[in-house]
Order: sequence, then C-alpha cells, then structure tokens
Amino acid sequence: MRSMNRAGKVVAAAVSAVLSLTALAACGSGDAKDATASLPDPTYKVSASTPAWKSDTSKDNTLTWYVNADWWNKSFGKDMITAQIKKDLNLDITFVTGDDTKLNTYFASGKLPDIITTFDSTSKVSQTANQWALPLEELAKKYDPYFSKVAKKETLDWYRLKDGKVYGYPSYSNTTADYKSGMIHPTSAFIVRKDVMNAIGQQDFTTPEGFVKGMQAIKEKFPNLTPFGFNDFTDNNSSLQSTVQDMLGVPITTKSDGYYDRDLDADYVKWLEAFREVHAAGNISDDSFADDADTFKEKVSTGQYGAIMMQNFVSTGTQLQTFASKNPDSAYEAVDGISSTEGREPTLSQSGLSGWSINYITKQTKNPAKAIQVFEYLLSDYGQMLTNFGIEGQTYTKSADGTVTWTEQANQVRLNETEKWQKEYRMGEFVLFGHDRYKALNKASYVDAVWQMQDWGQKYLTPQFKIENIAPDTGSAEARSLSAIQTNWSTTMVGMIRAGSQSDFDGILKKYKQFQKDNNIEQVNTIRSEKIKTNVKKLTD
Repeated sequence: MRSMNRAGKVVAAAVSAVLSLTALAACGSGDAKDATASLPDPTYKVSASTPAWKSDTSKDNTLTWYVNADWWNKSFGKDMITAQIKKDLNLDITFVTGDDTKLNTYFASGKLPDIITTFDSTSKVSQTANQWALPLEELAKKYDPYFSKVAKKETLDWYRLKDGKVYGYPSYSNTTADYKSGMIHPTSAFIVRKDVMNAIGQQDFTTPEGFVKGMQAIKEKFPNLTPFGFNDFTDNNSSLQSTVQDMLGVPITTKSDGYYDRDLDADYVKWLEAFREVHAAGNISDDSFADDADTFKEKVSTGQYGAIMMQNFVSTGTQLQTFASKNPDSAYEAVDGISSTEGREPTLSQSGLSGWSINYITKQTKNPAKAIQVFEYLLSDYGQMLTNFGIEGQTYTKSADGTVTWTEQANQVRLNETEKWQKEYRMGEFVLFGHDRYKALNKASYVDAVWQMQDWGQKYLTPQFKIENIAPDTGSAEARSLSAIQTNWSTTMVGMIRAGSQSDFDGILKKYKQFQKDNNIEQVNTIRSEKIKTNVKKLTD
C-alpha cells in the first residue's frame, strides 16, 4: 500500500523491544503440534472448498485483538466495514492498542490476548513466535482449510521459522507475482512543477552536470522557489539514500549474492557530489535538512519546491493534490532525472515479502476456530473487497474486467464528507490484512495527482526480496555496530552535501570509511551476506 502514512507508522509502531526469552517461555513452550492437537474440535462441518465462517453458526463469539500501535482505530461494529465483519462472522472484537511497553507487559504477565499484531518481522517477538503463537497451517487444517486458498504460498514460506511452521501472516506482502501483475505501483519519482519545466526550457536532469545546471535555471526563473527539495530526515535519510540509489539502479547484492554497500557505490557518490554543487550554488535550502514531515508536506502543498526527489508520493498525495487542484498548470509531474552514469536502469522498490503489520493467533486464544476464520476472511477476495470498497451495489459496482467504480452516492461522500467517509464507512482503513493489489482495481483509490507518477515508474518496479531483514540480530554486538555506522552515515551524507569544496567532500567520505572499519563493518557485512544467502535459498526452494 505505501499509503495512509504507513511508512511513518511503521517506524512508530515497530516492535524493537527486546523481550526476554524467559518471559516468552512463560507464555507457553513445547511442540506447536501438541498445542494444536489439544484444541477443541470444530462444531461445524469443515470443508476445503467453503470458508468456515459460512458454515460456523455459533453465536456470541468474542475475541480480544491487541495491535501494537496507539494510532489504530479501536472501534468495531459501528462503521459499515466492521459492522459487516461482525455480521458475517457472528463476532465481536475488542481491540486493545499500545506500545512496546504494553506488549512487554503482556508477555511478562503470561496473559496474552487472542490475536496480536506487531510491525517488525525481525523482532525477538516474531522470531520466537513458536513459543507463544499457534501454527497457522495446522490451525487452518483443523478449522478452516480454505485458508490455504487465500494465503500466498510465497508469503507463508517467507515467514516459515526454523521448525518449518508459520505463525504470523503479514499485510501488504508483495509476492513475485504481485510485482509482475502491474497491480502494485512504485512510490518514488523525481518530480518537477509543470510551469517550471515550461519556463526553463529543455534541461537534462539525467546527468550530474545537467542536473546542476537545471537547478540553477530554476533559481534564475523562480527566485522565490527552492529549486531542489527532498523528503524530511525524521525517520531515515530522506529520499537521498535508498530512493536515489534505486533511481540509479545501484545493485542490491554482489554478483555472488554477497552484501553490497550501496552507500559507497561510485555512481551514487558521483550524484552526492552533484548535490553538493547544487547546495553550494544556493539551490538547496539548509532548512530542508531540518524540516520535519509536516513542514515538508506543507511546502509541497504550496508548491515551494521547483523539483523534488520524492519518496513515497502516495503518503504525500493529499498535499500534491491540494497544490494541483489550486494550480492545475503547475502540478508536479514525474520526469526523467537523477539517472545512472553507468547506463543502469532504475530499480524502483515497493513493499517486499515481509510486508507491514504481522498478525498472530496466540496459544491462549479462547476461540481458535473463530480466530483463524478471521484471518481467512480478511485475506479472501470477499474480505478484501469489503475492506477496500464496502458493499457491492451500495458503495461500488464491478465491471466485467474486475475493475471497480464508486457509486455516485459513495463518491459524493468520499469527495465532500471526509469525516463521514472515515468514521461511518471506514473505507480502506481496516488494513491489518490489507494489500495493494485490491486498491489497484479502482484508480480512484489514489489521488489524481499521483497517477502520472505511478505510470512513469511502473516499468522500473523491481523486487528487493534478497536484502529484506538482513541486519544482525537485535541485541548482538554487530547490531550495535551497525546502529553506530548508520547514525554516522546520516551525518556523513548531510556533511558531504553541505561540504564547501570537493576536497572537504572527499575528506568527510574518507572519515566515514575509517569509521566503518573501526566499528567492525567486515563482521557486520559477513552476517548480512549470510542472511542474503538464506533469503535466496527461501526464494529458490
């Protein structure tokens, strides 16, 4: 999805807490097969061809679902979407939200809710899920075999732990087939205001030299604009690190599937040199390094940048649309720019197999049958259409080719009554099992202002599955080294762009390379390479 500010929320909700294995073990241990075998038999006829929720006529079912994110909307059964879920499944869900502290408290107490949603597949919670969660495939076999028809095999295999079982299922897990389908879109682009493009004449933004000249041309024609903008640095290194590297098609691994340090790629460094020249000419504002996300978005909404290296334009879609609606002749558009000096094609990324939120059914669930039914229901076409578009005929219609159109009444609410759309309809917001492939069925799922950007980058979309989750394990010495190196890189990169001369630029980069060596980079990269090879094995088995 990469929408609804998801990228920011990922960081905010990430389960980085180091839960003690002792506490986890207190919640239950032993063979997951035994835990499944001891569960009560289903009270309905189980069928591989029929979703179990259609056969299960039991009443007054309840589940408690903990979401490790304070921002999650806890209401259930009051809006159109969750009211239909409640009716279909004969189920009341009590949502509980919190942060890492609350999650730790659950494990320390030994009393877990029925379902837990976290946001970090590399956390100790996820990696030790066999100690506190139930294996999904065994649960499905017992209560709802239809789950195997809606769960993606590639995703299941990606989440399989060393015991061969799968305990968590993510949202927004894009598979190889999803990348090939054309139904998920890139989210990054180099964008320029249309009026700026028209005024400055033909410019070549694809080469470092042309880029520097192009930014100067913007400054001369539009002295009140900041010629070159980029995302805020709040949670990462803005759009100037991996996003630029993807634009340049910097390799993600060595040819032998070892770790490749993209930050030191010669092509990428050459572009950092160009950004330094742009800054030295006064065409990057120093405020851009300090602006938070809200300030950046405000500047986008008022068109204060001539050009932007934009990361996750869907999350900035509202601001792009605000500017475009008020200034249709000046709207931002994606153009060719920031291209490889070595002839490589862009390799734009999207969410990978790891996805976003990860959902688990705990060993203490009081209703395992209903819990796995919830998973199957929300992953199914029926559940996805409901949560994305509401009720067919009432809020949307479907064409013969499967595409979706809002009904006139629903569209008027969507366009003119934002609060009602969110609170009474809750359209597209019940996303704990969401997936972008369904949003793609309705072009209006995205604001008009990003359509051209999506189309521009579609042919460059490339999976980066091999380098997912390759950081050293949390709590290890190598993890601490990597943290220090990454922090140092953030200040190094900004320092290089703000350097007063090329020699200063080179000196800052040299210090960074020494910092890497002093902080055990070889061992860190050895671990990364080992994890890449593990990922490759998963993808090829």
